[in-house]
Amino acid sequence: MQARPSWDQYFMDIALLVSSRSTCLRRHVGAVLVFDKQIIATGYNGVARGLKHCTEVGCLREQLGIPSGERHEMCRGIHAEQNAIIQAALHGVSTKGATLYCTHQPCILCSKMLINAGIKKVVFQGEYPDPLAREMLLEADIELVQWNSEEQGT
Repeated sequence: MQARPSWDQYFMDIALLVSSRSTCLRRHVGAVLVFDKQIIATGYNGVARGLKHCTEVGCLREQLGIPSGERHEMCRGIHAEQNAIIQAALHGVSTKGATLYCTHQPCILCSKMLINAGIKKVVFQGEYPDPLAREMLLEADIELVQWNSEEQGT
């Protein structure tokens, strides 16, 4: 009999699946907002609704030679964490006290949004080159957990 995954593994696996919808040419990111072991919203990185995807028009950041972690405003896309918060708002679901599961560490823009959205915990898998984001999440008393499925026994 196969062992059941832990809740953290379950939600991280879902975040990874959500990331498969990404249309970003640089990085596929998935996010899952959870409250009381229930998914309240998901998001992946891609352009705003109704716009042409980067897979169709190319990556503006690549064209301009912008390195990862810099000049976030020079991008056609919306980050996965932002899309999850927007989806919750669109459907009238509170994010206060929720946990975010994300395939990557949130950037500074997403971190500020997560703080103001009342997120209490962020579980992420991949690194992102943004130490200020990490500092601000910790200063806001948001629990920050880097997930490593090998260390977690799955």
